Amino acid sequence: MTTKLAAETCCEAAGVGLTSLKVEWVIGVDERGQMVLPKELREKAKIKAGDKLAVVNWEKDGQVCCITLIKTDELAQMVRGLLGPLAKELI
Repeated sequence: MTTKLAAETCCEAAGVGLTSLKVEWVIGVDERGQMVLPKELREKAKIKAGDKLAVVNWEKDGQVCCITLIKTDELAQMVRGLLGPLAKELI
């Protein structure tokens, strides 16, 4: 891949540097559309039974090109961090 093409990827457009991306696992999708996250990934990401994950995707030219999973409690923390100062200004 050339530098020009790399700069055009959806992850790059979303502000994710290519140097921070790496492929560690490849997972399959079964006939029912289900996927299993490998145990090593779940342990590394501290994902346990009962956790809820938000699915975030980026699109390029109308096609989903990047999918990210974020723990919902982490997402809520990020939203509070962004909106908290705004809410204080409005009150």
